[in-house]
Amino acid sequence: MHPKGNFNFPLIVIQEVSTAMDCSHIQFCGDKSKVDFPQLQRLFAKTAFWARERNIDELQIAIANSNPVVTVWDKQRLIGFARATSDGIYRAGIWDVIIDPDYQGVGLGRKLVQTVLSHPLVSKVERVYLTTTHQQSFYERIGFQQNETTTMVLYNNSESSEDLARRIKEIPVAIDNW
Repeated sequence: MHPKGNFNFPLIVIQEVSTAMDCSHIQFCGDKSKVDFPQLQRLFAKTAFWARERNIDELQIAIANSNPVVTVWDKQRLIGFARATSDGIYRAGIWDVIIDPDYQGVGLGRKLVQTVLSHPLVSKVERVYLTTTHQQSFYERIGFQQNETTTMVLYNNSESSEDLARRIKEIPVAIDNW
């Protein structure tokens, strides 16, 4: 919950994003209860090589644990999606930014990221992290900077949870008497 009560993220109507495409009917929605999971799964399969195998059950869990969640709609068609996680003060991460290829290049991706960044759980944190494989220049134009010194990753699926627990137990820990 937002510190000042429930935050109802507004529905944003884009009046004009580009002269190449009439986007006056495109809507951005910050209500995660409105996510159409079959459409989202198809959008990932079509758009994101890194998320083609995601299933609806896992998407539901990810979205339930994310805030904000922003979807982009062309009437009843889901054409964009992004989500974030945040502690509300120190760190936030933006995840799964996608725009249907038929709608790319007209400013919707930029507006999608800016919408996520404007949410109170993201806009007030010290640092916002984002992982991308091939879109560094796109995010740099929005204001992100490449950071090659602080990111590490643990691949939980690369070993069994028992193996991971065993490795953690083997790490020497020194406890000083106070």
